[in-house]
Amino acid sequence: MSRLVSALGSATVGLALAAAAHPAAAAAIARAVGLGTGAPVPLDRLLWLAQRHLLLALGGFALAGGLGLGLGILAVRSGDARLRGAIDALAAAAQAVPPVVVIGLALPILGFGAPPTLLALAAYGLMPVMRATIDALATVPAEVRDAALAVGLTPAQLFRQVDLPLAAGPILAALRVVMVVAVATAAVGALAGAPTLGTPIVVGLQNQNGLALLQGAAAAAALAFLADAAMLAAEALLRPVPPR
Repeated sequence: MSRLVSALGSATVGLALAAAAHPAAAAAIARAVGLGTGAPVPLDRLLWLAQRHLLLALGGFALAGGLGLGLGILAVRSGDARLRGAIDALAAAAQAVPPVVVIGLALPILGFGAPPTLLALAAYGLMPVMRATIDALATVPAEVRDAALAVGLTPAQLFRQVDLPLAAGPILAALRVVMVVAVATAAVGALAGAPTLGTPIVVGLQNQNGLALLQGAAAAAALAFLADAAMLAAEALLRPVPPR
């Protein structure tokens, strides 16, 4: 229930920020706070940018989540401390490089647009999911696993029916963080020419258009809060209910 309440709170903030990004509301706010005015971003253009932004963020989230889960499971099930150390070092190195630097390094190879941004989002979100997966699976009680094997479960069944359900809580929490970070960070894709809600921010900074900058910032923040609300709701529905 607490997660659903938190989801409602995040959704409320997200909707308020989305309303503030509307051209008329943003113009009133810009005048009230003394921002430099300029041509507003039309609502249909803003909605299109939000759609492209969300698709890009979902792509980065899918890559980071899938790779993080896969590498985490591989590290635990292999039982090889050297492999686990190598995977952990790789993920740490990927997150240590800021997304804007990853985009800059990837541009000569991947070109402009979505590909370098997806690479940056995947690299930045890999480590939290991988570490959460490793830690959660490693803390599944040995006696529970032994009991499951004793009643005849195969290793694959043990993993699906015991390990994953017991480890679901921390993994879902990490996925939620990565989703929100992906939505918030996708704005830097505008620097690589990808159409995102960072585009009005970049245009506003270049042209001293405070109104466009405000609209882009409010819309990007709104999308991040709404993504957080969606993930909180999903976490509340998917997290196993503890026995009473």
